[in-house]
Amino acid sequence: MKRKPSVVSILTFFTVLLTLWAGTSAAIDVYQFPDEESRERYQDLTWELRCPKCQNQNIADSNAPIAQDLRREVHRMVVEGHSDKEIVDFMVERYGDFVLYRPRMSGRTMILWVGPAVLVILGIIVVLILGRKNKVSQENDGLSEDERNRLRQLLDEAEHLSDKTDKP
Repeated sequence: MKRKPSVVSILTFFTVLLTLWAGTSAAIDVYQFPDEESRERYQDLTWELRCPKCQNQNIADSNAPIAQDLRREVHRMVVEGHSDKEIVDFMVERYGDFVLYRPRMSGRTMILWVGPAVLVILGIIVVLILGRKNKVSQENDGLSEDERNRLRQLLDEAEHLSDKTDKP
């Protein structure tokens, strides 16, 4: 015999469902913008700024409290009409160049931009120098021309002897 669900069990089910739904929707930031261009600027900026706490996430993806504060600050500045450069400069002033996913070209970050190319060039130079030294050392084995001819003759004789002994 089947039992009908009681009113209490139905209410409990919907209460749990509503609680789960409310918890997931609370994690989403909802900001109002005066126009679509402001919304796009906000999204671009939050994708370009790194979370100071997470270090490997931008502030758009991070749920850290500082990322939430930075999103609010970016929203406020976008709505107030600050330019992207002003917003980025403000964040860099507060948190340093680390807050940028793509660091600016400056004296302090020059090694990030030039370092890999310099290392590749140095590697190529080292390989060329070592290859050239190896060729020179093979050519200059310390033997005179007569000694080289004699060595070739001995090697040829040894090869002929080994061919004769290898045959059954």
